[in-house]
Amino acid sequence: MSIIVQKFGGTSVANAEKIARAARRAIKAKLDGHQVVMVVSAMGHTTDELVALARQVNPNPPRREMDMLLTTGEQVSIALMAMAIEAAGHQAISFTGGQVGLITDSAHTKARIRTIDADRIHKELKAGKIVIVAGFQGITSDGAITTLGRGGSDTTAVALAAAIKADACEIYTDVDGVYTTDPRLVPQASKIDQITYDEMLELASLGAGVMHSRSIEFGKKYNVPIHVRSSLTDIEGTMIVAETAGMEEIVVRGVTLKKEIARIVLVGVPNKPGVAAQIFARIAEHNIVVDDIIQNVFDKGQEANIGFTTSLVDFREAQMVCEALAKEMKLRAVETDQNIAKVSIVGIGMKTHTGVASKMFNALAKAKVNIQNISTSEIVVSCLIDAKDAEKALQVLHAAFELDKRGGK
Repeated sequence: MSIIVQKFGGTSVANAEKIARAARRAIKAKLDGHQVVMVVSAMGHTTDELVALARQVNPNPPRREMDMLLTTGEQVSIALMAMAIEAAGHQAISFTGGQVGLITDSAHTKARIRTIDADRIHKELKAGKIVIVAGFQGITSDGAITTLGRGGSDTTAVALAAAIKADACEIYTDVDGVYTTDPRLVPQASKIDQITYDEMLELASLGAGVMHSRSIEFGKKYNVPIHVRSSLTDIEGTMIVAETAGMEEIVVRGVTLKKEIARIVLVGVPNKPGVAAQIFARIAEHNIVVDDIIQNVFDKGQEANIGFTTSLVDFREAQMVCEALAKEMKLRAVETDQNIAKVSIVGIGMKTHTGVASKMFNALAKAKVNIQNISTSEIVVSCLIDAKDAEKALQVLHAAFELDKRGGK
């Protein structure tokens, strides 16, 4: 009997009616002959509300206690989902991440999965039950509750699918698939029928909110087919798969915008071996996730400015770490900028086509969008820009690469 993992996000379980709808979808899959595992997020904006409440109590709450608080949201959802399925005449059982043996490291609020014990899930599936697992959470080897970071329920779902050798992982959201860009910002955005793991990984890490980037990493590593689809309809969504012949014909698959980022620059860093390693080792000790790294050398090669971008969530802590480093190393200053954004184009077709970056830069220039920094990889070109130009840049690039005409073709 095939196994399907179904993940339902917060908007898909925001109230009793939506919980009942998700329960019916799981029951239908069971009646169609599948064993079903559901992964459920906290209801609606519960996590945001808990974060706000924590900050009213303590402006800088301990990460361990934040994990203890935030995991309660998913526990409410899984219990209600099990009740809804039982009310419809079918057996269900709910588990926290710790109860299914989802073991993580000890990096509170951004833990990474180490192992998953699939035995308990298989036992309940064989007993004919729909198994419901709390997304976003796990437990350390010594019993501390952890969370996987925002969007971590996607990671839970795909990791579970890999662990129990599921035939597919369905990600249910309030949209009907992956789009060429955010349709709320660009109404002309078109749905993509099929996309590679690599393209989706880049889109997710660069700001596309429909999937969590770490979940795509699991999907690619364990070859888990991922189907992103709407919880409101039965329309086919977007399949995330391995690269196949002909997929490079589309040069740019999508355009993304990352807004909630900040830049920190250490000014007057000695330009000699080992200094950058010292700086980023200290940053890593605080589990701060770094995005772009920018270095400019001056004073005849004797000094440099070393900058990096990070999320606004990590910004304050990163700033404190850098200011401490500046005092220790007697640097000139630490400069910060919270008014930046990152716009990117993504597509595996860039591997075999030329002139893509030039087209991007020309489009931004015509729109009078200044580029502050450029970073590239084999299938991505990204530009840091002023936050006030963010949405204009997104719209301009979407039009320049004609994604409204052929995004899903």
